[in-house]
Amino acid sequence: MCGIVGYIGERQARPILLNCLARLEYRGYDSCGIAVAGGNLQVHKDAVRVEALKEQLPRRLEGKIGIGHTRWATHGEPSKVNAHPHGDCTGKIAVVHNGVIHNYQQLRQKLIKEGHTFTSATDTEVIPHLVEKHFDGDLEKAVAKALAEMEGSYAIAVLMDGKAELIAARKDSPLIIGIGDGENLIASDVPAVLDYTSRVIYLEDDDIAVITGEGVRVKKNGETVDRKPQRVTWSVEDAQKGGYEHFMLKEIHEQPKVIRDTIRANLYTDETAADRDISEKVGAGEILMLACGTSYHAAMVGKYVLEQLFKVPVRTELASEFGYSGQTSSQTQAIVITQSGETADALKAIKRLRSEGCPVTVITNVVSSSATRIADHVVYTMAGPEISVAATKSYTAQLMALYWMSLFSARIDLRRKDSLIMELRQLPGKVQRVLDDEETIAQHAAQIAKHDNVFFIGRGINYPVALEGALKLKEISYIHAEGYAAGELKHGPFALLNGKAPVVAIVAPDNNYEAMLTNIKEVKARSSPVLALVEEGDEVVAEVADSVIVVPKVDPLFSPVVNAVVLQLLAYYAAKERGCPIDFPRNLAKSVTVE
Repeated sequence: MCGIVGYIGERQARPILLNCLARLEYRGYDSCGIAVAGGNLQVHKDAVRVEALKEQLPRRLEGKIGIGHTRWATHGEPSKVNAHPHGDCTGKIAVVHNGVIHNYQQLRQKLIKEGHTFTSATDTEVIPHLVEKHFDGDLEKAVAKALAEMEGSYAIAVLMDGKAELIAARKDSPLIIGIGDGENLIASDVPAVLDYTSRVIYLEDDDIAVITGEGVRVKKNGETVDRKPQRVTWSVEDAQKGGYEHFMLKEIHEQPKVIRDTIRANLYTDETAADRDISEKVGAGEILMLACGTSYHAAMVGKYVLEQLFKVPVRTELASEFGYSGQTSSQTQAIVITQSGETADALKAIKRLRSEGCPVTVITNVVSSSATRIADHVVYTMAGPEISVAATKSYTAQLMALYWMSLFSARIDLRRKDSLIMELRQLPGKVQRVLDDEETIAQHAAQIAKHDNVFFIGRGINYPVALEGALKLKEISYIHAEGYAAGELKHGPFALLNGKAPVVAIVAPDNNYEAMLTNIKEVKARSSPVLALVEEGDEVVAEVADSVIVVPKVDPLFSPVVNAVVLQLLAYYAAKERGCPIDFPRNLAKSVTVE
């Protein structure tokens, strides 16, 4: 969740650390801090955003080696004392950390008995004290001994005054090293280093790296390993707003390109042996789909798509629940969806599936992420960097990957398959038409923004779209929103309907159409205003709903794509109307790397 950075080279560390941290705020932003070594170790931190910290720093903060952190709180409330970096008793060691140390209380009590003094409520603070305890002149060995005592997950960067090196290590939390010319960087994610280099090393679990300005040495279990730098295809411009007011709006508008790129990369490339293997495995036996958050809603759409096109049973489960109670069989074929490839619950599920002999296909956006290294097969989405905490284009890209996997070897009439492929090729233009109607959607959003409770309803393949619409609205506008299968309102939620609780109804021209009409009439009978998403040319729904948003005609199988884009814009403009911090909603972070 948290973002960590480090720099060592010939330039002043301060401005580079601050710039890198600003690009990582989507990972956490309730507090931040930096430590710079230049004759002595200076640590400055507070429960503020990076821009505010920049204004607080002393004018003279010089040093060519440093580390930084932007936090999403797990242990201890957001405060100056709980912010990272954390230090030891000598004031010479500083550590930044992403992850959770499960046995920190036992370690803390042991260290206190040995004379160490603690000032924060964090689990992280035990790390610099452990390093201090084991230090005998070799910082790398001291860090390795400290890590050996720790249980849990971590990505850390360690700085010691007087040492011209940084130590980095990871286990179950992402960490990369940016390779520059005469300088090197550490970061939780690629966007942090794009201003300085496009060459990165992806550290793997149990790696310990020693980083100097001249080079990088990586060890695993005490043995030197070769981690080759890889070239990042994203540009720094891809990770910038590009003239849009918010990253979220930019990323919504990038979706036609994302769809085209995903189609070009997957659907129209030559069939490879790996492609055939994926198709054969996904098409046999039971299919299990696992994901979290927005990716879970994509998986739920995928269930409908795969069942229609493959004619096999599909089960969807939350990865966070499957890790404790899910079941598999010898016939289970698993698909795990994770935008970052670092989602803790997804990684735990993949490891369990592999241990039980289940082949795993991962759908992810990040090359060389942890999930890609432990899965049997990988399908990459072509979303590019997604900075806003609220997922938009990554969700659409996941849907496109699922459509591709389903259509590749669909068990349907060839003419039907060709028709769907043609429709798929037309989707970028259909989504652009939704974006062209942005002003109308914004007007409806202004009305939604006046309410404190909103319901979203859909049926069939658009039921998960209702869930996703509710999630988007609640996470960025702070309006309480709930998504339901439309037929379920009568089983309890009707008690909450009144004139102050609008209902957003997603209506597609499929076999659920008549039932949705009935559900809308039931809602209207309870006095709740209804905003309906309808296909162009539909005049029937307009007669019963209070207002409608018209979407382009698409095959019902692809209706989740155009409908989701409408709901993204609806949430965005409702949040803007309410003055919310759209890209950085409270209490949230982009990449969920803790359970």
